[in-house]
Amino acid sequence: MSKIISIVNQKGGVGKTTTAVNLSATLAFLGKKVLLVDLDPQSNATVGIGINRGFLDKNVYDFMINDIEFKSVCVSTGIKNLDILPATIELAGLELALSTIKNREFCLYNKLKVIQEQYEYVIIDCPPSLSLVTINALCASTSILIPVQCEFYALDGLTQLFNTVRIVQNRLKSKKRKLKIEGILLTMLDNRNNFGFEIVTEVRKYFKEKVFQTIVPRNVHLQIAPSHGRSIIQFSPNSRGAIAYRDLAQEVLKNEK
Repeated sequence: MSKIISIVNQKGGVGKTTTAVNLSATLAFLGKKVLLVDLDPQSNATVGIGINRGFLDKNVYDFMINDIEFKSVCVSTGIKNLDILPATIELAGLELALSTIKNREFCLYNKLKVIQEQYEYVIIDCPPSLSLVTINALCASTSILIPVQCEFYALDGLTQLFNTVRIVQNRLKSKKRKLKIEGILLTMLDNRNNFGFEIVTEVRKYFKEKVFQTIVPRNVHLQIAPSHGRSIIQFSPNSRGAIAYRDLAQEVLKNEK
């Protein structure tokens, strides 16, 4: 059975999509069969991995709501071992569509369980909110990865996020399933600024072993790669950003062991 990891934080601009794309691509380069699920209406993960939204006939909305077969929606990314369930602007209507479905928080789980044997890892890029769409991702997942930017408001909103996670964990107990914390990932560290390192110390103080050893630095190659529709491991494999995501992938694999 595949490991399903949601990349979640209701705060925008913390590196969720960057992490979803580059962790997926790096795991695929390491020989793991990976499915990337884009649940954000902005569809940045879809574009960032090189998929042209304008040529998409179907998207993850059709898979979840319109009962379109997985193989009709799933797209090969051109990276060996990595497929994607892409998003388009149509996903903006997913919240409303889900609200009319019985057991609506388990819609994605019910869909993925049919195909999850095909993949070793499923990585879900969540929207920047604690919406019903994000709840669907959490209920479908075996663990969550939380990117936290190394800035003053780093811990803002994490209490609300963890409260939501606890609610989902309690809900899953009745179904004899668990949702664990894969880890907290520190992102966008500016090595020229001591304040960023103070945030690192503060986050490690509060969350201890839940924090990944890997820290993703601010890196121009990480910013540019999506505009070329390429992961960092393709665009600039020797950059500090690529090294960081290779280290993160190794930590995720170690967690599995």
